Amino acid sequence: MTGQVERQSATSSGHLVVKVLLAQAGLSMVVAMLFWGTNGHVAGYSALAGGLICVLPNAFLALRLTVPRSDPDPKGLVRAAYVGELGKLALTVIMFIVVFTLVRPLSAGALFAGFIVGQLATFAGFLMRDRNEEELELKSNTNGE
Repeated sequence: MTGQVERQSATSSGHLVVKVLLAQAGLSMVVAMLFWGTNGHVAGYSALAGGLICVLPNAFLALRLTVPRSDPDPKGLVRAAYVGELGKLALTVIMFIVVFTLVRPLSAGALFAGFIVGQLATFAGFLMRDRNEEELELKSNTNGE
C-alpha cells in the first residue's frame, strides 16, 4: 500500500513541477504584455527577459531533480540537488550579465518585475504541493479503512 502512495506522490510531484514551470512562464508572459501595453515595447521585452531569467534556471533545477538517476540512493538525490541549485544560481547570474550587457535599450524595473513575479509563482507551487500532499493523505486514509 505504501508503495502505491509513494508512486502517486512521485507522479504528482512531477506534475506539480510542470505546473509550476508553466505558471512561471504564463505569469511572465502576462506581466510582459501588461508592461508592453502600459509602458511600451522596451518595458515589455525587458519584463519577458526577467521572466525567462527566472524560468530557465528553474527548469534546469527541475530536470536535475526529476530525471531518473543511475544512483537511486538518497546521497545521489542530495548530490543532484546541490549540483542543480548551483547550476541554477550560475545560470541566473550569467543570464542577468548577458541581458545587462547585450540588451539595449533595457528597462531595469520591468526586468526585475518579471523576475520577481516568476519567483512568486514558485511560492504558489509550494502551496499547491502542500494541498496535493493533503489530498493524497486523505485518499490513502480512506482507502485504508
